[in-house]
Amino acid sequence: MVDRIDFSEVPKDRGYDSAFESDLEKKERKQSYKGLLSGKRKREKVPNKRDMEDEYIREEAKVHRFHAVAKDAYSRHKEYINNYLLYYGGKVTDFERDSSKDRTDMDVIRENHKFLWNDNEDESNESWEKRLAKKYYDKLFKEYCIADLSCYKENKVGMRWRIEKEVISGKGQFVCGNKKCTESEGLRSWEVNFGYMEHGEKKNALVKLRLCPDCSYKLNYHHKKKEVVKTSKKDRSSKSASHRKSHKKHRSDKDLERGESSRSEDDIDERKDDGVADGDEEVWKKPVVLTEKKSREDEFDEYFEDMFL
Repeated sequence: MVDRIDFSEVPKDRGYDSAFESDLEKKERKQSYKGLLSGKRKREKVPNKRDMEDEYIREEAKVHRFHAVAKDAYSRHKEYINNYLLYYGGKVTDFERDSSKDRTDMDVIRENHKFLWNDNEDESNESWEKRLAKKYYDKLFKEYCIADLSCYKENKVGMRWRIEKEVISGKGQFVCGNKKCTESEGLRSWEVNFGYMEHGEKKNALVKLRLCPDCSYKLNYHHKKKEVVKTSKKDRSSKSASHRKSHKKHRSDKDLERGESSRSEDDIDERKDDGVADGDEEVWKKPVVLTEKKSREDEFDEYFEDMFL
């Protein structure tokens, strides 16, 4: 049988009601709770939502920058284009650049090129396109021309100057000057009066060509051109001597008659007595022919004359 406690019989001074506590007991009780409250952490302040978004964006940017630096430029470009098309839509053709108005340096040179430039022109007042074309012209070799004889039956021949690569290979000088010919035997030099249209103006230029027999036939299909033939020093000296002789022939007949009459019959008889014939006398009247030894410079000149016919 369970015993029951009657709380009505408990003295009121021994109960747990704080109303009957003295000031000293309250003070002791508060001091006993003081150690427990000191160990409790204070509640931290929750950050603002905007600050959290900014911090998240900065962290994502660091990760994105790390992956972007690890790729090459083309891969980054492809990734950006794909992301744009994925999020905003569109086509790849929308990103193609309009190249219809693009011009390269060669296009500028073709538009402003001249077959012959005047060296006395002031380049400071010219545009950069003309200065570029002039600089290209200065690098060309203008001793021989390269010809395009594909339309020779229509009496249309194209001409241009040689470039450095063609000079080194001998094209146009030791190889036929026709653009599509590689013959190197039996070359002949031609002097051509080249007439052409340039920027709406008719112009002429005297140029030289070295062509093989077949290409020479094509060049002279409509009109015979002037051939440049090699002339040696002997031929040039004979021409100069003949020129001097022709100059002497302009003397008057009176001077010739006086010169002929100066020979008297007595002088002729005296020469016969001495045993000197008329033929022998003519030999002694001729100038002495001196054979000079060629110098090194003369030999070089003759060599280059053969090259530049």
